[in-house]
Amino acid sequence: MQEPDKIYNTAVEATLEVIGGKWKPVILFHLTFGKRRNGELKRLMPAITQKVLTQQLGELIDDGIVFRISYNQVPPKVEYKLTDYGWSLKEILHHMCKWGDAHIEKVYGDRGTVLFEPPQKDE
Repeated sequence: MQEPDKIYNTAVEATLEVIGGKWKPVILFHLTFGKRRNGELKRLMPAITQKVLTQQLGELIDDGIVFRISYNQVPPKVEYKLTDYGWSLKEILHHMCKWGDAHIEKVYGDRGTVLFEPPQKDE
């Protein structure tokens, strides 16, 4: 019998290996609202450095969570979107957001602020 390549003590470890860290969940959350260009992601996350954004996107692409779309045009245009596999994280990410809203309210009350407003769906 062949040994597994990786042993986890809990499946949470496997999840965090792919989406863990300070920025990956934030990047993925923003991509649940649709395709984004690098500059859009940077504007939505002003505290992230370009180097870290590029690195995190690369890792998410390597893990099959994000797809990079390159358009053959001048100037070059690149967009990022969730793969079908990446979309399976949407519910988790939105639950994390709801929990975060409740946490901000509980800990900071009126002193807590969330700057991101999700885009409104066209009806």
